[in-house]
Amino acid sequence: MNLTTPLGLIVGFGALLLGLILEGGAVSSFMEPSAAVIVFGGTIGATLISFPGSIISQLPKSILTAFVFKMESATELANVMVGLAERARREGLLALEEEIPGIENPLLKKGVMLVVDGTDPDLVRGVLEADIAVREREGEGGSGLLEAMGGYAPTMGIIGTVMGLVNVLGHMTDPSRLGESIAVAFIATFYGIGSANLMWLPLGSKLKKQAEIAGLLDEMIMEGLGSIQSGENPRILQERLQPYLPKKAASKAKKEQEANVGGATAREGFQPG
Repeated sequence: MNLTTPLGLIVGFGALLLGLILEGGAVSSFMEPSAAVIVFGGTIGATLISFPGSIISQLPKSILTAFVFKMESATELANVMVGLAERARREGLLALEEEIPGIENPLLKKGVMLVVDGTDPDLVRGVLEADIAVREREGEGGSGLLEAMGGYAPTMGIIGTVMGLVNVLGHMTDPSRLGESIAVAFIATFYGIGSANLMWLPLGSKLKKQAEIAGLLDEMIMEGLGSIQSGENPRILQERLQPYLPKKAASKAKKEQEANVGGATAREGFQPG
């Protein structure tokens, strides 16, 4: 589970609640059903008008992804591909068929299956790029929908406030309640701005960032499969994958590689007397 999403929501809304309490306000004064109906109903309605049903139907899945998405480790994925390259170099590409059941990444698994079947490298790349493009479009649809909701919500809040003020000005027979009525009218703006900046926009941004990271992993997989299929030395593959790794992991891998190369050179240069 992606803990940063629920943690951010708890911290954000908790800060608002704490600030309200510190100001001496009452939580019940912010519970206004009519404002909630205007803001959330209006936001959903505007979203339904703006997007086709195929994207709207992805909304629950998109929101769930922001909570349960688990990013695969680039370091572990690189180690898997280096291991595949080592076995392919020793035993040939057909030997990788035994490795397929243990591969968890679906894109890498499909790529290895195509490689084992002897598929042309350009065709392998084309098939995998088509799969990547479909997933990217789905991700863009979900993040775009949430960001659009983040744009509609504040406007709906202003509309709700204007409606409330019109209602207040139309019933000014009791001036003693004027301040309270105006305060209630502005709750719609609070709902609109609050939901946009603590829910819709952050969730949309989270999905976009997750898609960017997944895209880098996809690029790494394409790089690795091309290297494996061409029969490159696993050390060369390890070097080519380092730019995709976190800085700390890349630095460690480079040091290990240099140590291995240095040790091998020393052994080769040693002549028994």
